[in-house]
Amino acid sequence: MKNATRRRGAAEDMGDIRRCLDDITGQIVDAAYQLHVGLGPGLLESVYEAILARDLQRRGLRVQRQIPISFDYDGLQFKDCFRIDLMVEAAVPVEIKSVERLLPVHSKQLLTYLRLLKQPVGLLINFGAATLKDGLHRVVNGLSHSASPRLRVNQTTSADSSGSQA
Repeated sequence: MKNATRRRGAAEDMGDIRRCLDDITGQIVDAAYQLHVGLGPGLLESVYEAILARDLQRRGLRVQRQIPISFDYDGLQFKDCFRIDLMVEAAVPVEIKSVERLLPVHSKQLLTYLRLLKQPVGLLINFGAATLKDGLHRVVNGLSHSASPRLRVNQTTSADSSGSQA
């Protein structure tokens, strides 16, 4: 009985964490959408980064910019070799791009950051896309797709047999 209670408690904690991550990513997506509608594509990444950071702070979220990533591998130390554009609530890394089309390497880059930081979810936002839906990717590291349907951007749903993106 104790083990079942412990498992249920752990599952409830994971559910709380996922709801919290969904809330944070939802706020980021909404702010990014408002920014994309307001300014459109074509500006430098640094401009979108500065404005998005300020907008998220105005919503009451803690935001850090240009967070260095250090790591050790097989006895070698790599100090401050990568930088995350934004870290929101010390839980969601956001990688910002302003390119005509994202490449597969961009998602891989964010996934590597998530692994190094031991974070479960991050957002890749391309403000260079014609619409934000085309430029928004939620990248997960060891989580099932728990996001509410409104956050499942650019992912084929199991109910959608045509292969179009939600």
